[in-house]
Amino acid sequence: MSDITELPRALRELGVRPGGVLMVHASLSGTGWSPTGVRDALRTVLGPDGTLVVPAFTPENSDTSPAYHRLTEGMTAREKAEFRAAMPPFEPNATPCPAMGALAECVRTTPGAVRSAHPQTSFAALGARSEELLAAHDPHCHLGERSPMAALYEADAQVLLLRVAFEVCTAFHLAEYRMTPPPPTRTYRCVVEDKGNWIEYEDLSLHDGDFGAIGALLPHGLFREREFTGKPAFLFGMRDAVDTGLHLMSGYRS
Repeated sequence: MSDITELPRALRELGVRPGGVLMVHASLSGTGWSPTGVRDALRTVLGPDGTLVVPAFTPENSDTSPAYHRLTEGMTAREKAEFRAAMPPFEPNATPCPAMGALAECVRTTPGAVRSAHPQTSFAALGARSEELLAAHDPHCHLGERSPMAALYEADAQVLLLRVAFEVCTAFHLAEYRMTPPPPTRTYRCVVEDKGNWIEYEDLSLHDGDFGAIGALLPHGLFREREFTGKPAFLFGMRDAVDTGLHLMSGYRS
């Protein structure tokens, strides 16, 4: 399926629920589709009572992330210090999310979009339940119980991986927070409110290195799959993914 005009029909056939909550991870590279066209197709299927959610993460706003280390690779100590001092603070209404792809940035910049407040792992949403689902996002909790991820779980959201694989399935992170005993934590730092205003906090040491393997172990009855312009898409219930992911993680993670 390569014609974007057929996308609403294909999404309905895949099982996207009208009036539901849908979190989407997408790669549009090589499709010829515009992000606005994909956004509109998703909203058409969801209808006026539905809600479209995307990750609007900003890993660049940090000096503890792999993204930051890539940006400063090869710099001298002085250059790194100057770069760090000049980093702009996270602004929910203005900070772009380039690492999340064209669809996420499109949703974030659409008039009426809502964005959660976390300076590194925010979400953006359009639709009926946007304010409700994104209202609570503790700046010291990336993707756990005090984040929109938990609200999406309670809302029985669906997750659509559109031309991306389970390696990027952020819903599995909620399963990490629910492990017993809990995983280790680490220190995070980022810039908020004003340039040079760095905050530091402890949160879960997030790990996605096994998400692809977890996705491969999900029972096939838990998701639906079809091809979109040469790459697969997967649709599944977030509760199913988190609960099954938690069971799988608990079996081998220490």
